[in-house]
Amino acid sequence: MRTLFALTALAPLCALIPLATAPAMAQTAMPQPASPILNAPPNAVPAVALPCTRACMERLADSFLKALASRNPQALPLAGTIRYTEMGQELALGDGLWGTASDVGNYRNVFADPQSGQIGLFATMKENGKPFVMGARLKLELGRITEIEVVLYRSGTGPAWNDNGVLELDKSGKPKDFWTAAPPPGQRLSRQELVAAANSYFDSLQNNDGKKQYPFTDDCDRLENGVFTTNNPGTVRMGDVDIGGMGCREQFETGLYGVVTRIHHRRFPVVDEERQIVFALGVFDHAGTIHELTMPSGKKVSTGMFSKPSSILISEAFKIKGKLIQKVEAVGASVPYHMHPGWEER
Repeated sequence: MRTLFALTALAPLCALIPLATAPAMAQTAMPQPASPILNAPPNAVPAVALPCTRACMERLADSFLKALASRNPQALPLAGTIRYTEMGQELALGDGLWGTASDVGNYRNVFADPQSGQIGLFATMKENGKPFVMGARLKLELGRITEIEVVLYRSGTGPAWNDNGVLELDKSGKPKDFWTAAPPPGQRLSRQELVAAANSYFDSLQNNDGKKQYPFTDDCDRLENGVFTTNNPGTVRMGDVDIGGMGCREQFETGLYGVVTRIHHRRFPVVDEERQIVFALGVFDHAGTIHELTMPSGKKVSTGMFSKPSSILISEAFKIKGKLIQKVEAVGASVPYHMHPGWEER
């Protein structure tokens, strides 16, 4: 079971000098960080025209994939200062995948948030001829890219059914129609409601016990690294329980996702209000301390492979309908236990 993240609290250091004897301190305002664009001159590629609406963002997503495949980040409209992370590791733009990506694949699913200036996407590509699937986030400021974040599953780094999933996803050529469907404005949730619905998934997954009300529509499905891990018998098992053959709600009602002990660095940077989708990122922790889970029925199930500390860095999109999660798509891969994903915590 792969869709298997918790907020780490750091205790503040407190001064031990009594207030009565502490010297008076001048109250000076902290300077605000300058726009990254102003820290250094941007590259020569013209900024995208403003406002950058959905069509503009979809074109930029296409340009990003082509620039990655051609190993030329300078083909993009870059700010003078840009931050790039790959699997949570901060790299110089041009390093890592920028030196090995080789082909744009057939599949992509793009999520546009003109209000925040951010784009989320899933896409298939090749790296030195070998297929992979990627979740990525791009941030625009004044028509230039200031941030790029990449999460990827490389074929050969996980179970064979994941590798087959990447191939099948690429063959599909495009996402299912429900991802691009836009409900009428009067039926849309607000940004805050959409984020709350997406976060309810993480809340329900973390320390899952099967005893709550779970936020799914009856037709909910989940696609992970190109594989359906719901309503797909024989794909995912926990002990002798065929959890992959169940629907979203039924899976959560087993309590077997209790192996997920923390979901931390949850972020919801892309809210596609038109299509009622939230693109989120975070880290799933499995502490490895839970060796057996008890389902609400009383059945006891060994956690098997989750008997040691492990984590998954995940990018995940949620299609929301009536405050319930209707569809889930995710790309994720194993990372060091409780790793910091390289971005701020929410």
